[in-house]
Amino acid sequence: MMKALSSLRSLVWCHWAMVRKKGSLILCGAFLFVAWNALLLLFLWGRPPIGRLGEGGGAEPGAGEEWGAGKSKVGGANGLAGEVIRLAEEVESELETQKKLLKQIQSHRELWEQRKELEKRESEDTKDEKIDVEPKKPRQIPAVHLSHKVVEYAQTVTKKTQTLMVTPPQLVMKEQETDQKNKQMMEDQLGLTTPSPQIIIPILVIACDRVTVKRSLDRLIQYRPSAELYPIIVSQDCGHADTARVIGSYGSQITHISQPDLADIPVRPDHRKFQGYYKIARHYRWALNQVFNVFAYSTVVIVEDDLEVAPDFFEYFRALYPILRSDPTLWCISAWNDNGRDGLVDPGKAELLYRTDFFPGLGWMLLKEVWAELEPKWPKAFWDDWMRHPEQRKNRSCIRPEISRTITFGRKGVSLGQFFDQYLRYIKLNTEFVPFTKHDLSYLVREKYDVSFEKDVYSAPLVKVEELQHGGSLKGSGPFRVQYSSRDSFKVLARNLGVMDDLKSGVPRAGYRGVVSFISRGRRIYLAPPEGWTKYDVSWS
Repeated sequence: MMKALSSLRSLVWCHWAMVRKKGSLILCGAFLFVAWNALLLLFLWGRPPIGRLGEGGGAEPGAGEEWGAGKSKVGGANGLAGEVIRLAEEVESELETQKKLLKQIQSHRELWEQRKELEKRESEDTKDEKIDVEPKKPRQIPAVHLSHKVVEYAQTVTKKTQTLMVTPPQLVMKEQETDQKNKQMMEDQLGLTTPSPQIIIPILVIACDRVTVKRSLDRLIQYRPSAELYPIIVSQDCGHADTARVIGSYGSQITHISQPDLADIPVRPDHRKFQGYYKIARHYRWALNQVFNVFAYSTVVIVEDDLEVAPDFFEYFRALYPILRSDPTLWCISAWNDNGRDGLVDPGKAELLYRTDFFPGLGWMLLKEVWAELEPKWPKAFWDDWMRHPEQRKNRSCIRPEISRTITFGRKGVSLGQFFDQYLRYIKLNTEFVPFTKHDLSYLVREKYDVSFEKDVYSAPLVKVEELQHGGSLKGSGPFRVQYSSRDSFKVLARNLGVMDDLKSGVPRAGYRGVVSFISRGRRIYLAPPEGWTKYDVSWS
């Protein structure tokens, strides 16, 4: 019997050394479990018959003689019952010990898997970012080892076959507390609660001949939380010396690059008045190639030299970058609401965000992968309207805010003030900092968003526009739904309600699935097509 135990003990230790060397936690736990049960069976088989048990429950010399000498049968029966109860308690105690061991092995297995997942995620982040800076020393992730209790358990497994011990309840509680502390310490060491390395989000400022670019740069630098995470690249076209001096005055706070080709672009006679639009498209193409192919960034936020940003501009894009990266039905994040005029937005909902099928521009985030798709077919002019064509959009959407995170102050430009006096000058700029990175923004993923959005829109009472205007009999704060059924009816209703009435390839400004959401006289209004809408009519332009 002892020889078998000794052999098993040697086998346990040999296998334990091999397992520690290979780091296979699960195999180790399984082997210990089987070995321990084998030893327990050997122990029970090696015990003397029940009839030779002494009063203390053990095998004692002379116990059989006392029984044969006429000891009380009642006492013998009591001894037998007591022995059975004691054996049951011992077995129960050992089963509890094994249960704790298996739980601990399972806990370490979870930590091991989390460690492997963390290493995989960090490896992918490193590949995606390709940051052109001095590489940081990789964070050392400690190997996961079994706790000292598992080792001690293996060391004492043979002794416990001879002396079965019941752990006091207070000791079990103390061990559980220690297990929890060890697990928490291991999680902290693995960095499971530490954010993954932050992506660098460059800001590309498109400039030409406006010295007022200073206003834009001043706000960007004022609100920028980190020069390392948000490098500002100012790309200048036009060769305007005064503007170049303004940009140069910021020194190392920004990077100043200049578009080298300043020549006029050959255009057909009826497009000579649009020469500026051709140059803008050329400049955008060159500047974006610099950001993605020369500076090697993986994303960019594009602003123009006549945009002023909100205090939470950087927070907004930082929080939405993971959504843009993970949801293939999105292709941009915009800081702009085309219907963001004061009176058309809810001033108490600065945190409210929407999906939109209309490309807004005016402060927007683009991924390198999308640029690789667009660059080979980039248009010679009117790049923003080109982005709104179905061939480019491919049924993808953007994210926009309720309250804009940019405003434009540039009446001067190639558009000669188009829309500026009527709409753009009245856009409301957000002034409240919203900590978007602490918000759960998963509701913007299409699978979740569409269900909730359609329910909100088509459960709203259907009303006539006259009921919303002065003298209307409508009561309540909404939301309410106003329905259009044709291009012309949309335009009439939009004008009456004060929102922009133009459509691009059938898509209304700020619209999603044909629905435009806004505030009118303090009520939430959905200007919507009939229920069951399926697609845009590109002839509605």
